Amino acid sequence: MAKSPRGLFAARQLRKSRKAMRWKYAPFKRRALRLDIKADPLQGAPQARGIVLEKVGIECRQPNSAVRKCVRVQLIKNGKVVTAFLPGDGALNFVDEHDEVHIEGIGGPEGKAYGDLPGTRYRVFKVNGISLQALMSGKKEKPRR
Repeated sequence: MAKSPRGLFAARQLRKSRKAMRWKYAPFKRRALRLDIKADPLQGAPQARGIVLEKVGIECRQPNSAVRKCVRVQLIKNGKVVTAFLPGDGALNFVDEHDEVHIEGIGGPEGKAYGDLPGTRYRVFKVNGISLQALMSGKKEKPRR
């Protein structure tokens, strides 16, 4: 015996029950009520600018053992402070305190932390308007202020 209506004129009833039941599904509810955007320091934006407050080393999760180089960044748009990862060998040498950096999501699951980096959801890709990749490959120099 079928539980859902199956008649010729059942479409309205099916649509109505589907609409009601979607709210039981947590990811839909969070998306519809924009809960993750409200809690997000970037406020739903793909990228943000911020000022470097300090350089920090973050220890990896098991089974890895390393100190990943990160920076604490205060966002310009709302003053929130986040931790951003510096990708690449020697990237820390190109970033100083009070520099302006651009950050983006690091690409972990559903905007959460990535890989073996606890609590780090963002990464730096520009320093003082110059791409970190260009600085590290030696193609450009950091502007002197």
